[in-house]
Amino acid sequence: MRHRFEQQTRLGVKLISETPLPKKSRDDTPALFKALLKIYETPSYSNRIFDILEKRIFGNKEKTGRFGLNLWQIFVLAEVKLALKLDYDRLSYMVYSDSVLRQLLGIETETGFERIEIKYQRIVDNVHLLDEDVLKKLNVVIVEMGHEVFKKKEAEALCVKTDSFVVETDVHFPTDYNLLWDSLRKTLDIVKWFVKEYPHISGWRKINVWSRLLKNLSRTIGQISGQGGKNKEERLKKAVEKYLKKAKDLRSKVMASKDSFPTGDLKSLSQLTELERFILLANKHIDLLERRIIKGEKIPHSEKMFSIFEQHTEWIRKGKKRPSVELGKMVSITTDQWGLIIDHYVMEKETDSQIVKSTVDRVLLRYNIYSWSFDRGYWHKENKEYVEEKIPLLVMPKKGKPNKEEREQEQKEAFKKYKNKHSAVESNINELEHKGLDKCRDKGEFGFRRYVAVAVCAYNLHKIGKEILKQERNAEIKNRRKKRA
Repeated sequence: MRHRFEQQTRLGVKLISETPLPKKSRDDTPALFKALLKIYETPSYSNRIFDILEKRIFGNKEKTGRFGLNLWQIFVLAEVKLALKLDYDRLSYMVYSDSVLRQLLGIETETGFERIEIKYQRIVDNVHLLDEDVLKKLNVVIVEMGHEVFKKKEAEALCVKTDSFVVETDVHFPTDYNLLWDSLRKTLDIVKWFVKEYPHISGWRKINVWSRLLKNLSRTIGQISGQGGKNKEERLKKAVEKYLKKAKDLRSKVMASKDSFPTGDLKSLSQLTELERFILLANKHIDLLERRIIKGEKIPHSEKMFSIFEQHTEWIRKGKKRPSVELGKMVSITTDQWGLIIDHYVMEKETDSQIVKSTVDRVLLRYNIYSWSFDRGYWHKENKEYVEEKIPLLVMPKKGKPNKEEREQEQKEAFKKYKNKHSAVESNINELEHKGLDKCRDKGEFGFRRYVAVAVCAYNLHKIGKEILKQERNAEIKNRRKKRA
């Protein structure tokens, strides 16, 4: 059973509204906490946020059972994790030791009262309850609050900028031989689990020898590939033949014995399902390695896989020198004149120019736009015509050499002004990456999308909190000057 939040449900618990924050600090934490307190103390925002969370987390569940983390605590933990670029271990430690965070969560007690704890696994399980759709809805409310803080008039139109960047997945550099090793390693790990759980299973006495041999053969291929020397191709071919023979022998052995593995309980059944999945992956990479090295084929890009664990990973080239290749997914963001991210989109093997129409339609549903700037990667004749019909000023430089009419348009003062301002989005992307979005640490595509959405909300909250603290400091300076006068 969950609640939104409790003002003071237990004797001795310190009030959330009285959470102490320093007004002069270069650290990111006070700004984030200030924005969270602003939500907590403003019913028009907190009620909307908790309505969204209730629909997702409560669903059709009955209000019975043990008390879980309340919605406020789940929301705060998710935002703190990404805004401060923490992993779950560090977040768990902060929840245990940081008195300001504990008070913001509503679990800090006075001296002499029983201490309230939130364990590591409980934090992980609750933060994972959020999903991308919910977080996008939460971001709409956060952006509205941000516009109020930055003194935006209701009728004032936005000047927005759109750009894309790569969010890397947590994977090693992929080659067909090390992906084959990953598949075989996980296959052996599951077999080890069965042998440990069911000692009567025979035939796997030398399972560690299999693991060591296959790893050594994989490393040998890597060493030959990375070095020069005489007869490199011939030596590589021989090493691959040895590796493939051993991999096929292991595959045959596993296939012969897997039918004898017990499946009487759910855990064993799920392990057997995983085993079959890794055998299929091993088959795929045996085939790819054999075709590429032994038969000399060129493997089409569409057949390649870049991680057996994060299979949504894409091989991305953006025409840069460093890094020349990035492994992850493209994310497009749209920011306004105050640097708030009003929209984001995780791209599915799409180019920048392919997402312009859907992005424009999505943003115009909620916001009044005066100007919109893109870089050259978004340019397409149809895109330009489509967006020009919908907004007063479009900045979309042509990809390639412009004609006379396009050159005249790009020489206009308004075009130059907003084109020069477009580079601010690069600063926003850099700040977003410092909020943890340089590399996604969560697993799976669902986890990736959640990670990106939480980071966007956390970035906006930090931006808003920073502005609130700045306004409070300026107000104090004015008051001091008035008193002196």
